[in-house]
Amino acid sequence: MDAALADLKSDRIIARIWANDHTVWQPDPAEIFNRLGWLDIAERMQAAIPTLIALAESLRWEGYQQAVLLGMGGSSLAPEVFRKTFGLREGFLDLAVLDSTDPGAVLSLDKCLNLAHTLFIISTKSGTTTETLSFFKHFYNRVVEVLGSEHAGDHFIAITDPGSPLVGLANRYHFRATFTNDPNIGGRYSALSYFGLVPAVLVGVDVARLLESAISMTAECKSDDSPGGHLGVILGELARAGRDKVTFILSAQIASFGDWVEQLIAESTGKSGKGILPVVGEPPGPDSVYGSDRLFVSLQLPGDSPYEAALQALNAAGHPVLSMQLQDQYDLGEQFFLWELATAVAGYRLGIQPFDQPNVEAAKILARNMIIEFSRNGILPEIKPAELSSAVLQSFLDQAMPGAYIAIQAYVQPSTATDQALLDLRLKLRERTCLATTVGYGPRFLHSTGQLHKGDAGKGLFIQLTSQAVENVVIPDEAGQPDWTITFNTLKSAQVLGDQQALLEAGRKVILFDLGASITENIEKLNVLKDGLG
Repeated sequence: MDAALADLKSDRIIARIWANDHTVWQPDPAEIFNRLGWLDIAERMQAAIPTLIALAESLRWEGYQQAVLLGMGGSSLAPEVFRKTFGLREGFLDLAVLDSTDPGAVLSLDKCLNLAHTLFIISTKSGTTTETLSFFKHFYNRVVEVLGSEHAGDHFIAITDPGSPLVGLANRYHFRATFTNDPNIGGRYSALSYFGLVPAVLVGVDVARLLESAISMTAECKSDDSPGGHLGVILGELARAGRDKVTFILSAQIASFGDWVEQLIAESTGKSGKGILPVVGEPPGPDSVYGSDRLFVSLQLPGDSPYEAALQALNAAGHPVLSMQLQDQYDLGEQFFLWELATAVAGYRLGIQPFDQPNVEAAKILARNMIIEFSRNGILPEIKPAELSSAVLQSFLDQAMPGAYIAIQAYVQPSTATDQALLDLRLKLRERTCLATTVGYGPRFLHSTGQLHKGDAGKGLFIQLTSQAVENVVIPDEAGQPDWTITFNTLKSAQVLGDQQALLEAGRKVILFDLGASITENIEKLNVLKDGLG
């Protein structure tokens, strides 16, 4: 570790990053020289604060009460952090995030909205994200049903890159506002840009204070003793030594930060046969349920450290533990930048390019091709599930190799009951196998950990869970028009099949269980395993 830190200084890595030197990572500047805008975005966004506040005030004055962000991955995770961390401030808009193509999720949200008082935020860097545009077409038609086409556009704003197709779409449908982001920022590095701050100001976050927090960390991270540089070296060197499962233990109020940092680390480092697996939402257990591949990271708020004794015990047992104490939730501004820089430095130590995502497109292309084929003949390839039994699951898990992990991919409607059933399952799997476990709802995880699943060393065991829709929802071919070709259930099924095929083509081990309409009950059928593997 000392030698790696010395290299950080002697090779002037931090100074070179600030100078936008792409050779820190690779000789080719592609997707590096135009991906470093996050370094100073906090300072630059200060000039936008009056515009953001004016938007929030105009919406409140007009009686808007709810906001719905329609987006995936880097467009949705930071806004979700702001809503879950800061809560609902009196007089501001309540924010919901939709990033599931499960028809039940779409309908559940739809039914709880007062559309006359709801703002929709269409958020996509590329302006072409399939899920986001499908959500838009559905909800635009719903607003037209209630308010008519003349006033529908007032209920929509866009966040995207300059010149993206969404800019033209927003003009065509007379959106209330369009925020064009710095195009030199990738989605997972965009928390402190318009993608994060527009939703943040709507729920009442003091964005000036949040940016001040980020700027203070930015200043600290310009020297050779940069906290972000040191953290990145630790992440990279421990991963190279086999401790490549970074397990986050967070105070309850900032638990959603784990979902944001999960995408940042997984999508940035999981490529070229390497990768750091972020593990979030997994409560700490005794030393006996862990292998020797863990690094624990604790982020705690004052008075909210229920796992302190457990972490001390794990450290005493030989597991490395990094502990960080936050003063309040606004310290997340610092944390956003700290982890962005650390991830970039970890990429340097691992010898990978942390700003591209070469494997993400694989599943998208396969799903897109299936949708095209469905449009022609009305049929998708058959999903072939395994027998729903713990014995079948046990046999699948027996394939685990040293350093393996288990990824549960749940293409089902998110709910509190399902959250708990999946948590119970992952803890049982950890107890019986001593492997790291992750859980992601589909297709949300495709925009978060999907790159790592296909680009890392290939040791993952992937458990896909599907369900049968009780109700379905059509996706209009064009916003404002009634004609349709596919439904959300068809889109979700194509995404399941596309991801499964992409994993198999990458040589990954995959099993699929269909849970039917009884999701939690059937998850419990998998939750009985014998001790150990083999």
